[in-house]
Amino acid sequence: MGKWMFHALLVTLLCALLTGCASNDSGSGGDAVNELEDSEGMPAIPASFQVDEQPSRVFYEIFVRAFYDTNGDGIGDLNGVTEKLDYLKELGVGGIWLMPINASPSYHGYDVTDYYAIHPEYGTLEDLKRLLDEAHKRDIQVIMDLVVNHSSSEHPWFKDALANPDSPYRSWYTIKSAQEQLQSDGAVDGNPWHSFGNLRYLGIFWGGMPDLNFEEPAVRAEMIKIGQYWLEQGLDGFRLDAAKHIFGDFKSTVSSPEVQAANKAWWQEFRKGMTEVKPDVYLIGEVWDSLAIIAPYFDNALDSAFHFDLAGKLLGAAGSESDPDLAFSLSRAYGAYERTSGGSFVDAPFLSNHDQNRVMSVLGGNADHARMAAALLLTLPGSPYLYYGEEIGMKGMKPDEFIREPMLWYSDEKGGAGQTTWISSKHNKEAGAASVEAQLGKGGSLLEHYRELISWRNEEPALRDGTIGELELEPRNMKLSAFVRVTQSERLLVVHNLSGQEQSAELTVSDAYGAFTKLARATNKDAKLEGSKLTLPPYSTAVLK
Repeated sequence: MGKWMFHALLVTLLCALLTGCASNDSGSGGDAVNELEDSEGMPAIPASFQVDEQPSRVFYEIFVRAFYDTNGDGIGDLNGVTEKLDYLKELGVGGIWLMPINASPSYHGYDVTDYYAIHPEYGTLEDLKRLLDEAHKRDIQVIMDLVVNHSSSEHPWFKDALANPDSPYRSWYTIKSAQEQLQSDGAVDGNPWHSFGNLRYLGIFWGGMPDLNFEEPAVRAEMIKIGQYWLEQGLDGFRLDAAKHIFGDFKSTVSSPEVQAANKAWWQEFRKGMTEVKPDVYLIGEVWDSLAIIAPYFDNALDSAFHFDLAGKLLGAAGSESDPDLAFSLSRAYGAYERTSGGSFVDAPFLSNHDQNRVMSVLGGNADHARMAAALLLTLPGSPYLYYGEEIGMKGMKPDEFIREPMLWYSDEKGGAGQTTWISSKHNKEAGAASVEAQLGKGGSLLEHYRELISWRNEEPALRDGTIGELELEPRNMKLSAFVRVTQSERLLVVHNLSGQEQSAELTVSDAYGAFTKLARATNKDAKLEGSKLTLPPYSTAVLK
């Protein structure tokens, strides 16, 4: 992404300087005539206009424990995910992210005790293989959380490392004597050192999750072996937890060039190991930081990193009913990402995940604002990630257990077949309208809104794979958010009315994109385009060609 801005400027300058170039200008205003036209006579993108596309698919994050239960124990399982693949396919999902499924003593699974085993409450390896086979039949990719920054304190490696000074695993962790002076500014707040007798060990997140020592070559080799094993089982890639903390243990050093260079080198090493098994492996990292920290990870290491800052911007825009100026801010980010990736990165926008309060709670239960947040997300570049239950408006506020409540399949509070009960709901005690059963097939429901927007995305190449460009509306209206989605062969104008009042704007003719003369799609049938005047009903979205 990013090169399109430079090339658009270059095309404009060349057209002004070279004789005869005006006839190839993509603008349709004045006397300029575009010789390249699509089948409907609309100006097409000039052949000289270079676009870095982001081929994408919609991913859906699943906490297996909370999703769907097939054996009646109240705990979701892998077979439950398999049983709901058709629901996900009909939603339009093209990828699934499974939160940790490895053996673990905790409910969440981010403290692994056996990296080669499936959590027994979730099923077996054969269950996973069946899920992968059925997902792939539906063209749904599957990635899983791979937690390599730390293990569980119950892992046999760690137990042996603490018990035996001569253990081969002692060097796999950072273990010091209680008498040593140690740096105490943990990267995620608090003292990262935890006591065990006359020893202390490093665990920046929690004493139950001791950090692995990646300066030890045997640790790096083992983690590559683990990743290769799961790719061999049929997984398409991994979501990599705490990706910037492999060598980033302390607040004073986590963002230092030396630490970040070490992190980048590790993920490059990991990627090389994964491509030996699966050349097209997909790696997405949790790197919650600035552009300067995130961008280097796209240099032959990660394909994607979650766009945390964008999530806040999208929710803020929906809640305040004010334009977030997405094209400007994303172009800046993509320019930084392109310089390190050579244009091969794919952005990963989202609204919420398992570590953040749910969308409907953040937006105060306002369904219109939730719809507009979804519309913004699903019309942006990259592979958008949906947290399970987002599409039906589930609520949830921290602590973490209560943003991971059971998926609401039924409107009856007693539930039905497959309903998980792993925890008693605090924020969704009475599902009612906030359930799949109540919303599926019901016009105007949040679920159908998600289905509609995702179908647009899957059917329109520019919405699915295109970059983003700026186009100003006249007059400037903060209640409207507008941007252009561009592939090499087409461009679409997306306009959102974020407000509760009807809004109108004049569509200006762009030198780069020409005129938009056809109202191709709209979430509200009352949207209309009369000449160059676009009118949008409250809380609605339109796509123009």
